[in-house]
Amino acid sequence: MAAVSPVRFGQVVVGPPGSGKTTYCAGMAELLRGTGRPVALVNLDPANETLPFAADLDLAELVTVEDVMRELRLGPNGALLYCLEYLEKNMDWLLQRLAALGDKYILFDFPGQVELYTHNAAVPRILRRLEKANFRLTAVNLVDSHYCSDPGKFVSVLLSTLAMMLHLALPHINVLSKIDLAEKFGKLHFGLDFYAEVMDLERLAELLDDDPFTRRYRRLTAKLTGLVEDYGLVSFVPLNVSDKATMARVLRSVDKANGYVFGAGEERSIQTLLACAVGAEFQDDVVGAAAEQYVPTGGGMEAE
Repeated sequence: MAAVSPVRFGQVVVGPPGSGKTTYCAGMAELLRGTGRPVALVNLDPANETLPFAADLDLAELVTVEDVMRELRLGPNGALLYCLEYLEKNMDWLLQRLAALGDKYILFDFPGQVELYTHNAAVPRILRRLEKANFRLTAVNLVDSHYCSDPGKFVSVLLSTLAMMLHLALPHINVLSKIDLAEKFGKLHFGLDFYAEVMDLERLAELLDDDPFTRRYRRLTAKLTGLVEDYGLVSFVPLNVSDKATMARVLRSVDKANGYVFGAGEERSIQTLLACAVGAEFQDDVVGAAAEQYVPTGGGMEAE
């Protein structure tokens, strides 16, 4: 009878390019080490050559985008897709290297190409192999918060986020990153809670009537936002990586999602369950604290 692999925990960090995934991994690793939790950083982005941290495991040891582009004469996106499909075919290499890291908590830094998480099957198959190896993972999807100031872009964010959640099929924490820059490109039309809790999206569709181009697609927009609301899965946690309080809130959400918070032994589980019950934070409290600090004006309009 084959030996059962020990349970290991980790985060699958995903999101569009520039959303702050690698910075988040570095900050989260620092936070985890500060709490005494052993952590390992795994870079699975074969195009990321300027890591702000020393990776414990790097996909570049197996394959790089540059090599694929040169050998197979592919463009950057095609080469990146090839690299992830190549990793899927060589999962034994990855699992052996992960085993050498022991029982450390793993932060997987994935590439930013959205099609990997909405259309291509390589990443979901990689995740299923990791789960089969007894990894309990939570996807942490980072989205740049400045998209909230543009109704059309925020609708796109909602759709891609929902597609990603369904495609990856993991416990999922969506994060509005760089919340301190939420109004960098314009004032928010509503309070931060409107965007974080994804509430009453019909009002968001109404804002698109102000633009002659998007007004023509009002019915389509209404159908798309209705789809997001029908699933009722999408919500966001505000984050500023340099703010340890918001980082800690994200970590607590992740730990509850993948079961780390409940511990390995019965005694620890009971203690942690009680601690969770006493120290539980509601979404309103989490968003309210971030809004008060980073978006004090509460947006240009009130969300009823």
